[in-house]
Amino acid sequence: MNALRRIWDHFEEGFIVFLLAAMTLVTFVYVILNNLYSVFYSLAEQWQSASEPLFAVGDSIMGMAQAMTWSISLTKALFAWLIFFGLSYGVRTAGHIGVDALVKLASKPVQRIIGIIACLCSLAYAGLLSVASFEWIQTLFIAGIGAEDLGHYGIMQWHIGLIVPVGFALVFIRFAEILVRIVQNRQTGLGLADEAAEVMKLTEHEDDKK
Repeated sequence: MNALRRIWDHFEEGFIVFLLAAMTLVTFVYVILNNLYSVFYSLAEQWQSASEPLFAVGDSIMGMAQAMTWSISLTKALFAWLIFFGLSYGVRTAGHIGVDALVKLASKPVQRIIGIIACLCSLAYAGLLSVASFEWIQTLFIAGIGAEDLGHYGIMQWHIGLIVPVGFALVFIRFAEILVRIVQNRQTGLGLADEAAEVMKLTEHEDDKK
């Protein structure tokens, strides 16, 4: 049970790491291939005795580079998934910026009530977008349209767009967890990031160094 809890607590991080690694790998291979064939062409021009096999290798690498037209579309799709996993990750780790200067002037019970209201509004927003985007995905599924430069590999538009309802569903779940903590008095507000407090900490740290 504890293992499942740890997996759930780090679910977004795992996917974010995977997506970043995949984007980096695809881009790296594409850039290398687009620059490597010219090296073999240059060597072939310098060494006439080995020009034929060197040109053959250069042509082969150029063919692979030209065949990777899908890499840009795949990178954009992975980046889209990264954004929506990032939304949920930001809610879970209090990474989103909060504007709550006036709220903090209120007493703790009032802050708790405001936190519940804000959480309910966030749940309504995430739920509405999750349902609406799911209906959009159903339309794409019925249409069966292939993704740009990826359709001939069997990747459809709804495969890429599926992250929208999934992402907002994860956001809904994370806000639901926050609501439970607020109701149980384990948390006061949404726990959003406080830039002012972070700046003050950095300033104090710099003063300590001096």
